[in-house]
Amino acid sequence: MAYDKFNILTSSAVPLPIENVDTDQIIPARFLKATKREAFGDNLFRDWRYNGDDTPKADFVLNDSTYSGKILVGGKNFGSGSSREHAAWAVYDYGFRAVVSSFFADIFKGNCLNIGVLPVQVSPEFADTIFKAIEADPKTELEINLPEQTITLLATGQKESFDISGYKKDNMVNGFDDIDYLQNIKEEIVGFADKLPY
Repeated sequence: MAYDKFNILTSSAVPLPIENVDTDQIIPARFLKATKREAFGDNLFRDWRYNGDDTPKADFVLNDSTYSGKILVGGKNFGSGSSREHAAWAVYDYGFRAVVSSFFADIFKGNCLNIGVLPVQVSPEFADTIFKAIEADPKTELEINLPEQTITLLATGQKESFDISGYKKDNMVNGFDDIDYLQNIKEEIVGFADKLPY
């Protein structure tokens, strides 16, 4: 399944300055029974967003209209815990196209890259700068430039570079998942196979 192409994303951001957010908090286990990738965004951070009677918790950031945007800024060690890909699905389905943190769990990071969410790892100092900027002005914007591999706080011009594998970067720029990538080079694969000795 192809995903949105990712080139340069300019957006305000939603701050979640909580460390060690695990995948069960991102999408509770009871929502993993679905066989289709639908409505996971409705249950992103379900137990933090809603009371037992399904009324929204006013003090949770996703229920606060002050904050909006396609970028989620999380605390250190975001996406720890189990390997469930549903956590990345929930982030994507909610509408986030990038998650910024000073550290990601490797499996969560990989799952994000596989489905079109860009994990941007920054220094703890830059993460703190971003949180403070959003606190001062919830409408402050970040620019995430995938081709240049930079993230910029537009209000001040402060910038950092981030790492991403060349393969995953190329896939995200083109909106490819792994299957799309293989289909895109099908002729090369067939040509290589034709040259193999029998």
